[in-house]
Amino acid sequence: MTRQRLGFFTRVLDETTADERYRLALDQVRSAELLGFDTAWVAQHHFHEHEGGLPSPLVLLSHAAAQTSRIVLGTSIITLPLEAPLRVAEDAAVLWLLSGGRLEVGIGSGGTPSSFPPFGHDPTDRSAIFARHTEQLVGALRGDVLTNDGGALYPAAPGLLETLWQATFSAEGATRIGAAGFGLMLSKTQPHTEGTLADTQRRVVEAYRAALPAGVRPRVFGSRNLVVVDDELTAERLADRGIERSLGAARALGVEVPAGASREELLALFDLHVGTPERVVAELKADDVLLAATDLVFQSHPIDPPHEVLLRSLELIAGEVAPALGWIPDPTKEAHRG
Repeated sequence: MTRQRLGFFTRVLDETTADERYRLALDQVRSAELLGFDTAWVAQHHFHEHEGGLPSPLVLLSHAAAQTSRIVLGTSIITLPLEAPLRVAEDAAVLWLLSGGRLEVGIGSGGTPSSFPPFGHDPTDRSAIFARHTEQLVGALRGDVLTNDGGALYPAAPGLLETLWQATFSAEGATRIGAAGFGLMLSKTQPHTEGTLADTQRRVVEAYRAALPAGVRPRVFGSRNLVVVDDELTAERLADRGIERSLGAARALGVEVPAGASREELLALFDLHVGTPERVVAELKADDVLLAATDLVFQSHPIDPPHEVLLRSLELIAGEVAPALGWIPDPTKEAHRG
């Protein structure tokens, strides 16, 4: 059985200036590597600093690659409709080589609708643009001839094609992703009117696995909101912070929230896991979709605790939570752990 990988994901949302956000994100990636995390992922967002703090993920990851030596670095996701796909291929190929093959590229069609017009696109066209740009990106990475005089992607990075991931909410999208042989990226939360997040995502994973070509190894990125702390008082304070932010986002989208819901009910509604190691392990062990994923990936948004609290959370995840869920540190990296 393939060993699960443990990942850390950030939307670069520390409450500070942009330059300090990037410095803290790099510190978090370095810390994750020392703790034995296998992967570190960053998101891309445009214009809206409270939604995400990083418009240029490959630039930040190039800096992270220079400061690390073993951890795999990834994008979750690049909003491909807003990019020139051949430029993404070129930048990714250079970074893949500079990092020693430690780059994985996750792509998606998403993004805030208001971000599309400044790039010259109608957000209602995102699916068609995404399909076209994905085809161009894959062709470039595959080594297709791109110019009328025989030119192709330089530098070539054929191994990068095997690391592509794609995000989706739907079983239909998962079928397309599986048929293409990409990895499947699951969201930390998504609309689920009945049952749990795992109930909804189980159908997505089943569709993905059923569509994979023969001989292609399934890759499933299971992402969850998680902040781990040492005591219940801190957990309650951070839980209330996450709930308040989630309620604000829900109201902005016109989503109804049950009146009089308890803290525990709201945490479950918003798919938030915050607490001591014992508490969160018990919650996550009930999530069969997460446990069956090839990649366990944890992020702190929307709680977004202070930097030192997040570093402690990473320590508790790697030292207590992930091992209790079945994760085994990579023995080739064990000697380098902090």
